Parts: sequence; C-alpha cells; structure tokens
Amino acid sequence: MQTKILSIEDGLDDAVGLIKNGEVVVFPTETVYGLGANALDVSAVRKIFIAKGRPMDNPLIVHVADFDTAESVSAGLGEGARKLMRAFMPGAITVIVEKSDLIPDEVSAGLPTVGIRFPAHEGARKFIKACGVPIAAPSANTSTKISPTSAEHVYEDMQGRVPLILDGGSCQVGIESTIVDMTADVPTVLRPGAITPQMLAEVLGEVKSFAGKIIVARAPGMKYRHYAPSCPMAVADSALSAAEYYAECEKNSLKPVIIAKSGYLSSLESQEKFQRIDLGDSDVEVMKNIYAAMHEAEKYYGVIICEDFGDSGVAASVMNRINKASGGRRV
Repeated sequence: MQTKILSIEDGLDDAVGLIKNGEVVVFPTETVYGLGANALDVSAVRKIFIAKGRPMDNPLIVHVADFDTAESVSAGLGEGARKLMRAFMPGAITVIVEKSDLIPDEVSAGLPTVGIRFPAHEGARKFIKACGVPIAAPSANTSTKISPTSAEHVYEDMQGRVPLILDGGSCQVGIESTIVDMTADVPTVLRPGAITPQMLAEVLGEVKSFAGKIIVARAPGMKYRHYAPSCPMAVADSALSAAEYYAECEKNSLKPVIIAKSGYLSSLESQEKFQRIDLGDSDVEVMKNIYAAMHEAEKYYGVIICEDFGDSGVAASVMNRINKASGGRRV
C-alpha cells in the first residue's frame, strides 16, 4: 500500500471517499493524530486494529463533529456528561457513557459503554463532518509506540499501513485526551490529560482518579504498554542523578540524551557536555513537546533520560505517559 500525505484542503475529498468505502484515514487533532474509520462499519473498524496491530479488547474513542451526533451514539448522556460537554467540548476530553445500539462491539471492546470526543481541531471537525458519520479512532501509531504529533511521525511509523494521512500541522496539546468515566458512581478519570482533575471538579463538584489492577480496560491506554520509544528510557530523581546516569551510559557507549525543561538543563554542571532536548519553560510547553522530543530521541540516541515533572496539574498527565514509556524505571 502506498501512503500519501496531503493537506486537509487538498486531501479532504479523497479522505471522505476512503471512509465511505470502508477504509482508514489518518487525521489531525489538537491532542495527537488519529487513525480513523467509520465507527458504524464493523469491517472498517477492524482495519484500525489490523493497521495498528492493536489488541481487540482495547476500546476505541468515537469522534464526533457536533453534539447531535454525540447524542445519537449514546444511550443517554446524563446531566453530568452534559455539564462536561458544555464546559470542555469541543476540546481535549473524552466522556464515557452508555452506548447506543448504533455502536458495534468492535468499537467498545464488547463493553456496554462508549467514549465520545468532540475535538477542537478545526481540520478534524471539518473531516468528521464531511464524512457524515462518527469516526472511531485511536492514536495513529503502531501498538505500544510513541503517539504522533505530526504527519511525519505517522508516516515514519505507519508508511504502507494506511492509504492517506491528512496533514494538519503540529498538535497544539500534545498528549491524548483526558478520559472521564461518567457511568461510575463518582465520575472517574481513567486517563489524565490537559483537562485536569481539578478542572473537572470545578464543574462536577466531585471526581476521582482510577487506581487499581486493570482486568477489563474501560478506556484506551489502561491495560497495555503504551507510548514507548524503541530505546531504553528512565526518569531521573534529580538533575544530579541524571548527570550521573548520563556519565554511566557514556562510559558504556550507549549515546544518552537528557530531555527536560530549560531550567533543569541549565542547572546541570558542565552542561555543554550533555546532549539534550529542551522541552521549554512551562508544563504546558512540556506537554506539547514531549512526544516530539521522544520521537527525536529514539531516532538519534541510545538511551533517554527524562526529568521528573512532578505530580500536579498537567505535569501529572505528562508523567502518566512518561512512566508507562519508561516502564517505571528510575535512576
């Protein structure tokens, strides 16, 4: 299969034609690039799993371009879900609700629920609206790999697996959407993202984070290894431990690199000797740049050493991805 990259303007008609013919298309969102198919077409949805090499028991998110479609794919949103949608959609949030009969089991991994997302990216909404159907889509990468935040990332990973990539530029959020299970007794964050638990609590009054052993994955990214680079990765307890581990890796000819905030990098003694990727000054910049940095690092280096960004706000969401990518390894 030959993979084309086209702008949304130039490729929209081709993309819609592919979706209507039961094929997959990669499209941009504000979070990461998605691998989409008609959510109502079982055979098309199965092609997502084939292209990604994704386990069939890992549910997909259904992307919509308006609130009416969100209503149609649910069996009833409920007041809490409506509050979240009014507050944060379109945006980087996915709401899990009871699904309607329109949604096949292949999308929900056999669960009675569905995750609904209304992306903020103008190109994504234009694409979904033109297709005229809800679009089931996980991130556009092969299973376990780093999520893509540019069309180039997708092409490097999925060339020959997908017919078309719609190029909408670099993703502005940079990590996957926050997922909130509104079918739980207390609204529960199954995957953290740019919309934090604190922000959710201001709307809902009460929210909790998921904790515990996962038997059945209620949402993408819960059960399996995710976001992993092709080279080893570790989180450093401090700038000093990062420098010490860097020296150890160099001694063993492992070609390390440190990815961190600007201030962290400048605090390293003899900093000119360290290969580094600067993620910016703020947590929001880190969130936007982290996957691109990981893509760059795995391409050119042998070991990734990452700053610990903390456990508050969006930094905690970034660390959720980093801890999975590193397998929890710390130095």
